[in-house]
Amino acid sequence: MGSKHERITDLSRLKAFTNPLRMQLYRLLYAAGSATASQLAEQVDQAPSLVSYHLRKLAEHGFVSEASGRSGDGRERWWQVASEEGWGFRDSDFADTPEGAAAGAVSRGIFDNRTAQYRAYLDQKAAWGKAWSDAAFSSEWLLDLTPAELAEMNDELEALTRRWRERGKAAEAGGDTEDREHVSVHLYGFPFRP
Repeated sequence: MGSKHERITDLSRLKAFTNPLRMQLYRLLYAAGSATASQLAEQVDQAPSLVSYHLRKLAEHGFVSEASGRSGDGRERWWQVASEEGWGFRDSDFADTPEGAAAGAVSRGIFDNRTAQYRAYLDQKAAWGKAWSDAAFSSEWLLDLTPAELAEMNDELEALTRRWRERGKAAEAGGDTEDREHVSVHLYGFPFRP
């Protein structure tokens, strides 16, 4: 979610995301900008009270906060992610801790969530129509790199996606919303031996 994101080094904060529903709620809230527990509950097919509980837990750890400037009738809180830059972590920060497996569990949970999202798109591809199905992509490149080169490539990809994110936000702010949808881009770079 960007090189300016917050790097989580506190395992107790990271463990907030070992619950898969919390990860799902965070992602939905990030995409929506702001929402109430009831609105999110409809999307995840859970009780608003349960969703509200998990949002409060995420707020305790600084991942979400009450949305400023959302008044409504005051009966229900509006929530937003604490930072549009998102957050990240390095497995190596937790490698020597007895509970380091929690970091791995969060990584796998993130991957499972992304996989489910992409599967849902594949199942609904026809409903999106030709323009979106032609524009959507799934690619894999096999490269020979050093760790430093892979890290540099990651920095370049983050700069590229940041530029496109800002372009989309600026267009939306200017009223250019026709055909504009949330788009998820998943990139993975990791070593392997054939």
